Amino acid sequence: MPRFQSRVKRTRNGYQLRLPREERELLRTLPGQLRDVLGTDDPAIARLSPPAYQDDPARSREFTELVGDDLDASRRRSLDLMEATIDAERLDEEQLTAWLGALNDLRLVLGTRLDVSEDMYERPPDPDEPNAHAFAVFVYLGWLQEQVVAALAGGLDPRGTEG
Repeated sequence: MPRFQSRVKRTRNGYQLRLPREERELLRTLPGQLRDVLGTDDPAIARLSPPAYQDDPARSREFTELVGDDLDASRRRSLDLMEATIDAERLDEEQLTAWLGALNDLRLVLGTRLDVSEDMYERPPDPDEPNAHAFAVFVYLGWLQEQVVAALAGGLDPRGTEG
């Protein structure tokens, strides 16, 4: 992907969000789409909650019963916060962390639907293929997610403590 201006920058007063109008418009459409399928039996949603215990389905079910509703509520809060701040030019750490969660969930579900593999990065779909736009959105979400992580990590010193 060509180099673009960073979209997220750490400042003294939080984080500056420098998203062009077109990117904000795209991002505005995504939380509602994910929210509509949360809690359904859509197979892509299963990617958000992999089994906690691969070798013990009973323990995995128990874990899901204990924390599943809390995880879903947290996902919904992140999507709500992303929607509420989509036009913001500045975010605080809590808001940016919510964006990170929402971007991660959006990317996981989209990647599952597209059945993304390493090969797709080496040979992206032809622009005329039906999934080409969705794959471009998937790549964009990953790029933006990397910038959010870098901005959040900017406050840590090399020893892993807050600076």
